[in-house]
Amino acid sequence: MLWTTCLIILAGSPLLLHLRFDFDPLNLKDPASESMATLRALKDAPEAGTEDVSVLAPSLDAARALADRLSALPEVARVTTLASFVPADQPAKLRLIEPAATALLPALSQPGAGPASDAQRVRSLRQAATQLELAADTAGGPRAGGGVDGTADGAAAARRLAQALRALAAADAAARDRAERALSLPLRIALAKLADALRTGPVTTASLPPALSRDWIAADGRALVNISPRLPPADDDRAREAALDRFVAAVQRVAPDATGGPIAVRGSAHTILSAFAQAGAWAVLSITVLLWLTLRRFGDVLRTLVPLLVSAVLTLELCVVFGIALNFANVIALPLLLGIGVAFKIYYVIAWREGKTGLLQSSLTHAVLFSAATTATAFGSLWLSHHAGTASMGKLLALSLACTLAGAVFFQPILMGKPRDRDDAAMP
Repeated sequence: MLWTTCLIILAGSPLLLHLRFDFDPLNLKDPASESMATLRALKDAPEAGTEDVSVLAPSLDAARALADRLSALPEVARVTTLASFVPADQPAKLRLIEPAATALLPALSQPGAGPASDAQRVRSLRQAATQLELAADTAGGPRAGGGVDGTADGAAAARRLAQALRALAAADAAARDRAERALSLPLRIALAKLADALRTGPVTTASLPPALSRDWIAADGRALVNISPRLPPADDDRAREAALDRFVAAVQRVAPDATGGPIAVRGSAHTILSAFAQAGAWAVLSITVLLWLTLRRFGDVLRTLVPLLVSAVLTLELCVVFGIALNFANVIALPLLLGIGVAFKIYYVIAWREGKTGLLQSSLTHAVLFSAATTATAFGSLWLSHHAGTASMGKLLALSLACTLAGAVFFQPILMGKPRDRDDAAMP
């Protein structure tokens, strides 16, 4: 039975390669909240720049050179500097714009006509409605016996528009004023933009708006380089995380001083994982020393520690099976369970040293089960929290406690075997 248990644990060890740490602290927030829903909607918009990183270059020329090197990386989708706002091939484009400007600017520059009287507007609306009805009849609408190739739909739409125009002509002057503002103002704005575009000339970094230049060039001449990653759709979290990892690594190889959200989050995650690895190592070392001072036998220390470590490995394997990712919140559960786990196991070792048998059906097991139940109630209640991070902590604590309890109640007696003889037990 002992070897079977060990083989099962070893067979599941490849699962540890798929253990995932969720670097994104935003995943600890309520995904149904308005802010998180908005952020997730923006993740697929390159212009939002939610995953962009930045580098400060000594000058604009250095920024251009760095942008060229970064643009060659397959992990990079877009690199932006102040020079990116200066169009390329300007002479050819200006030659194409010139004929259009010559033809359209005179018409766009003419002074506007005076406002029409309300009677003129009513007359024009009725004339337009009449023309639309005639066009609908000519196109073969329902009144003409049907049409082909979608003309019936067009004729029906023309009649609806004619009906709306007649209704507007029959309304009061205030309604026509509102309709005129709603229709003509956007047209005036669009025509003004077209006129400005046709009056364009050569664009340089010096001619860009000062407010824009200040965003990209510091007072001391340093230039900002903004780098956007090439990412899969936002609904594929694992592929997105892997792509961001590759992006951060590739950018830092070219620009080690790059900074931004993805880099800061991963740096924080590596720091926290390192801290908890150290905490776990110191916890195991401290527990080992205390066990040695208490038990005074190296074999008994191993009989206490091995089930504890087996329970920890089993917990991580089941995390992969159940799709539980480690994160900034629930990783605190791992060192915590070392102390709880050793408390259960040392009871069995001491009872075994005193020659107790039948531990599974003993009152000791009942006491351990009741103690575990109270601990599980306290920790497991976190699972019911509305906060995603707290809930994940409760989930991992409950799973860890179950594995620790199984290791203490089932694996521990098998590992210890029969109690020692009294003479052996008395030896230090």
